[in-house]
Amino acid sequence: MACHSAYCSAFSPSPPRGFYAKFNSSRRYICKPIHLSPITSRRASYNTLVSEAVRLLGPPASFEASKLKVDFMGESMNDYSRILPRTYILSHCDFTANLTLTISNVINIEQLRGWYIKDDVVAEWKKVKDDICLHVHCYVSGPSLLRDLAAEFRYHIFSKEMPLVLEAVLHGDSVLFREHPQLMNASVQVYFHSSSKNYNRVEHWGPLKDAAEVSLVA
Repeated sequence: MACHSAYCSAFSPSPPRGFYAKFNSSRRYICKPIHLSPITSRRASYNTLVSEAVRLLGPPASFEASKLKVDFMGESMNDYSRILPRTYILSHCDFTANLTLTISNVINIEQLRGWYIKDDVVAEWKKVKDDICLHVHCYVSGPSLLRDLAAEFRYHIFSKEMPLVLEAVLHGDSVLFREHPQLMNASVQVYFHSSSKNYNRVEHWGPLKDAAEVSLVA
């Protein structure tokens, strides 16, 4: 299967100098080809040290609706007659475990600033041929002395918490799913962005209704 090479510079593992100057006045991002591994349905392997460290952190977090704040950006977000364009940025607070889901029709560049040093997850609905898919982006690692160990650890954490991310999208944008129930069967493609070859990968997580319920306890 051919590698994916049409994703934007906003999702490259380590943004180059002058990265934010690449956005035009309309606030949309300008695409620059990057290369990811072929789509796979298999998880990357872990070494014993990282697996044990992640296991000690406990099971995946449970979604709590009371801890989710939803921000709609743009009046068109109240129009549920169409699906595209629609994007999500999910951020969290380490101290309170509160989540913020921003829903808009374009990636919020100001919120995305510093994405490569944060744990925010970005998602967007895409039409691939005749199918609607949910593409999810996670920043795993960039160039560093400990990049391989950090990449493996962050990859495992993102994988373990991915059902929580999807549950937040389902709850926060519940009206969209009520108006378009077919989206529950949409394919979920998770893009892990990393400077480490092993973790710069794309994974197929199956239909949304199943991916949101996957248990990945170590």
